[in-house]
Amino acid sequence: MRTVRKLDAHRAVERSRKQLNMALFTYSRLSHLLRICANKPPVLRTATEITHGPACCVQLVRCQRTMDSKALQERQKQHMAKGLPKQKPITGVKRVIVVASGKGGVGKSTTAVNLALGLMANDPSKSVGLLDADVYGPSIPKLMNLKGNPELSDNNLMIPLINYGIPCMSMGFLVEDVAPIVWRGLMVMSAIDKLLRQVDWGSLDYLVVDMPPGTGDVQLSITQNIPIAGAVIVSTPQDIALLDARRGAEMFKKVNVPVLGLVQNMSVFQCPNCNHQTHIFGSDGARQLADTLGVQLLGRTSESINCSL
Repeated sequence: MRTVRKLDAHRAVERSRKQLNMALFTYSRLSHLLRICANKPPVLRTATEITHGPACCVQLVRCQRTMDSKALQERQKQHMAKGLPKQKPITGVKRVIVVASGKGGVGKSTTAVNLALGLMANDPSKSVGLLDADVYGPSIPKLMNLKGNPELSDNNLMIPLINYGIPCMSMGFLVEDVAPIVWRGLMVMSAIDKLLRQVDWGSLDYLVVDMPPGTGDVQLSITQNIPIAGAVIVSTPQDIALLDARRGAEMFKKVNVPVLGLVQNMSVFQCPNCNHQTHIFGSDGARQLADTLGVQLLGRTSESINCSL
């Protein structure tokens, strides 16, 4: 038993001695390397100073890491660019303007219709079309007072329905009024592609697109597949709607779509009896958000019983 203990103690001493020798050897090599670097001429030079010794090694390592990081970012950018679809203009359409919001129920479709009508009224020589890209909740058929199924042209393209001089296309023309659209993402993307590419728009100066609420697949698909002249963000004055409106604006900035400005809907309610005006949802929320984003507040619309649908 004593012999075993002595043997274990001897082995422990030998391990400690080896570890000490290794530490001394490492320290000796490190000291030797630092002396060599200190005695060598400078490696990195700038216009105002010369870096000597160990500092040059540190700067060399940092420079190498920066170059590696830039090269990695460039490779990642090239890889992502290969995966993105190439933008292809819609046949016959000169400019596309999207009307979007981060939240539903803020009057986005109403604003899109008014924008299309306003563009045509401002310059009757311009031709304007209206596309309803909200597959799950199409509103354009009701707002434009249109019903029926689109006919097919000789090229097997859908012919838009027209009212007030504006050709319109919507998923609401292809399904029953009360029929729910219960589709998965791939089917929705296929429907959006057909609404974009398989419609005979003729020659249009402007195509106003009523986007679905949110910042999901449909928004990305449209912004990545067709060139867009600009986006109009619609919001109501309350804080919750403004938060989502800001997310929508930031999404368009990320995909390099210029934000033309904000429209504040439901700004004020005017009593039909005494004409007293009440700011039910607040007054200047969209203006403050526009200042924060560095874009224009394009206008304010009021609540009116005559405008309700």
